[in-house]
Amino acid sequence: MIYDKISHFYDSYRKKKCIIGYSCEGRAIFAFHAGSPFGRQFVAVYAIHGREWITARLALKHIKKGARCGGWIIPLANPDGAVISQSRCALWKANARGVDLNVNFDADWGTGVKNVKERGGENCIGDRPFSESESAAIAAFTRKISPFVTFSFHTKGEEIYWEFNGEGEESGARLLSEATGYSVKKIKGSAGGYKDWCIQKMGIPSYTIECGSDSLEHPIKRLSCLKDCYGALKYFFEHYEE
Repeated sequence: MIYDKISHFYDSYRKKKCIIGYSCEGRAIFAFHAGSPFGRQFVAVYAIHGREWITARLALKHIKKGARCGGWIIPLANPDGAVISQSRCALWKANARGVDLNVNFDADWGTGVKNVKERGGENCIGDRPFSESESAAIAAFTRKISPFVTFSFHTKGEEIYWEFNGEGEESGARLLSEATGYSVKKIKGSAGGYKDWCIQKMGIPSYTIECGSDSLEHPIKRLSCLKDCYGALKYFFEHYEE
């Protein structure tokens, strides 16, 4: 199980680390610091959708390689959902309460075209913004760190999203695109995502990186199917100007 892998890695990690909160079933949400502890910091979130647990393995590679710029990496934002996907319902995206965490943030919450109120494997918005312990913990941690930029790693499609309701910073997406070959896209009809909240409420650039070809089937199980993306982050930090 990917949760066990992240947990064991946490126990052995000798650099700065913390538990930012717990899932609704009591599993820890781990965060690891990489790179310099000084200067501006980033936050990167992986596997907020259960079936996209492969991105947690990508996060481990990024942690081990460090970063030119300092920041915090949250490898498994939805541990319960990952366990459900790996054990009994492969396509499950939501948390254990049947709420899709990436539509549970306070950014035009509940207005997305695919949003539903019925609990299930995907698209349920929850009872209110931050009704879920996982999304609330990620938001609180992001506020605490006050990063200059955030990244969200998802699968799939080889696309980069940067905009929400006319706000956002396209130049950073272009840098990520140059390094990955992924397309820069605007998406319509979505709301309540972590990226959306970072742009609208935190007032910082935020980027969603959809890893892996759209021809792949969920859940992607082989890390070799995804681009490393570490080079893209390095390129971003080397060239980005606030």
